[in-house]
Amino acid sequence: MFGVGGEHDLTEHTLDHLAGCAGSRPVRIGNDAWDQKQLDVLGEVLECAWILREQLGQLSPTTAEFLVAVADRAADTWMEPDAGIWEGRERERDYLTSKLMCWAALDRAVRLAAQMGAPGATVQRWEEVREEIRAAILDRGWDDSVSAFTGAFGSDHLDAGVLLMPLVGFLPGDDERVVATLDAVERELSTDALVQRWTGAGDEGAFIICSYWLAAGRAMAGQVDRAREIFEAVTRHANDLGLLSEEIDIRERVLIGKFPQALSHIGLIDAAWAIAPAEDVSRRGDR
Repeated sequence: MFGVGGEHDLTEHTLDHLAGCAGSRPVRIGNDAWDQKQLDVLGEVLECAWILREQLGQLSPTTAEFLVAVADRAADTWMEPDAGIWEGRERERDYLTSKLMCWAALDRAVRLAAQMGAPGATVQRWEEVREEIRAAILDRGWDDSVSAFTGAFGSDHLDAGVLLMPLVGFLPGDDERVVATLDAVERELSTDALVQRWTGAGDEGAFIICSYWLAAGRAMAGQVDRAREIFEAVTRHANDLGLLSEEIDIRERVLIGKFPQALSHIGLIDAAWAIAPAEDVSRRGDR
């Protein structure tokens, strides 16, 4: 992580003399996340490489070496606790999404192995660790008491981040555990299709990408009508230029947080990408 001026040290400071937008204290400069461990990024990098595999073509030795190192890092560290995708300020935990994205890193690395020129022994290790992660998530990530995959191993708290499971191909969208998790998240974390990030979020706004993940998940589960309802309910909050912020205030129904937020628009695209083919399948089935 770097500052806009290329700064390497982003130590956080609170500016107590500023009230913030609409009184949204505390006002901070810097970002404590610069010093966090976030294992999910390993999966993000290799997922990008997989999506762009045809455009990338023949990888340069430097790029291939880098991607192999990323996959090795996932294999070496997936079992470690970290700060998670939401950059939690409390203690590090065994966040399910971090394990999930390490699984995605190794799954994509196995598929890209030939393009990366990875040795056979290395690929075999990636395959073995990928299955270890899968077994751990299925065993320790599911909680019978809430009938859902939860935010962290050993926790019964829900976390909308687990909605990524079908999106990255870990489980089919119509798997009964995925559907049960969609139901739990919508029931416990959603207000009029606006999804908060986790159990006990309180006054925090609804995180827009989480709502789009829910829409995409419903589409992948074959629940196309509900998917489009959620998609349209969230998208109508965009401003006159079609731009979205990071969050939506649940009470006032106004855009809050970083604006415009690329992550929210990525969620919109992913949801639309999931809904369109699901609608095609639904229409063919109605004929």
